[in-house]
Amino acid sequence: MSTYSFGVIGAGIIGAAVAREITHRFPGAEVTVLDKADAVAAHQTGHNSGVVHAGLYYQPGSLKARLCRRGVDLLHDYAGEKNLPFDKCGKIVVALTPEEEVRLRDIKEKALANGVPDIELLGPEGIRSVEPNAVGRMALHSPHTAIIDYAAVTRALIDDVQRAGGRVILGAEVVSIANREQGCAVTVARGGEQSIHTFDHLIACAGLQSDRVARLAGGAAYPKIVPFFGQYSQLAPEHRNILNGLVYPVPDPAYPFLGVHLTKRVDGEMLVGPNAFLSFGRENYNGWRIGLKDSIDVAASPGFWKFAGQNMHAAVQEFGAVLSRQKFLAGAAAYVPSLEGAVSTPITRGIRAQAMDRHGRLLDDFVIEDIGSATLVRNAPSPGATSSLAIAEHLVETIGDHPRFTKYGSRGEGGRG
Repeated sequence: MSTYSFGVIGAGIIGAAVAREITHRFPGAEVTVLDKADAVAAHQTGHNSGVVHAGLYYQPGSLKARLCRRGVDLLHDYAGEKNLPFDKCGKIVVALTPEEEVRLRDIKEKALANGVPDIELLGPEGIRSVEPNAVGRMALHSPHTAIIDYAAVTRALIDDVQRAGGRVILGAEVVSIANREQGCAVTVARGGEQSIHTFDHLIACAGLQSDRVARLAGGAAYPKIVPFFGQYSQLAPEHRNILNGLVYPVPDPAYPFLGVHLTKRVDGEMLVGPNAFLSFGRENYNGWRIGLKDSIDVAASPGFWKFAGQNMHAAVQEFGAVLSRQKFLAGAAAYVPSLEGAVSTPITRGIRAQAMDRHGRLLDDFVIEDIGSATLVRNAPSPGATSSLAIAEHLVETIGDHPRFTKYGSRGEGGRG
């Protein structure tokens, strides 16, 4: 049995998955999850569309591509084990122009290289056979793309951690980290008081605060998190069954986000969104609570201004959709014409923790930094939730390879085999 102690910062789906994986790889280890929120899955995990991505878009061989495909299988099996809804509703990525058709064929080649099963290109008639209310010149059909409730998955993972003897401390904000080769001392502020927790190893999965937590642990200044909000609207009840699955646009290489699409949720609701625009606050979910510290942080970053200058045209287009819900819905009606004039209601926005380098480039792949006795997840955007169990597997296996932990962290003694 292991006598090691591990700290995990973040009770979102990745932090919860990491904590659970530690209990499997290091039986008997002390595991403590710290989160400044008062509930698990309070941030990105609890504010997303619930899509289980199949791995269509990602650069073959990248960490993101590999962990997404592994993550899909692990998530499917875990949902079955816990009796959580997992709906393989399928998805089509629709091209409306000849230029998009070219990009769609490139996506298909990436998807094949990534091992995405059963994908095929469809013409207009094929589109109608899958989604009778959708239109387009060509579409890539991914029949195994699924939907799930990630907050419910996170609660189940946390329950597993606690059943294995782990602790979950909520309302606990990490204010300092003394990171040394033989362990980390983490100072936590909670209820007006401070306490110190010591761990043999610390794993930070802090999402929107990942760069700040990394800096506390001695990590590099970059990548820096720049928050982008995504606003979804929920269609009126008469549109709940307008689609069988998901309808996505072909990504525009001139802008780093997917654009407005239609997403079914496991509760049966149909969502349109998201737009993507700079968020004035890392946790500004209602749009009104401006984060002064966060906004100054972005404004002080030369990399952000380089990014803004390169993406001004796309930003103007996105801002139009932010101001006008009619324009926002018109984007969806281009793919599903019967949505013209549809009624919808905005729901709580999501905020994407997007890592940016000092040159203003948005980082596409997952980024993990190891320093001292800390492992820092610096960038885990979509498909981070899809990949969460695989990210946990990857991180904990890497930690287990360290000489201090080899006895208990390998796939031999103490591992799952």
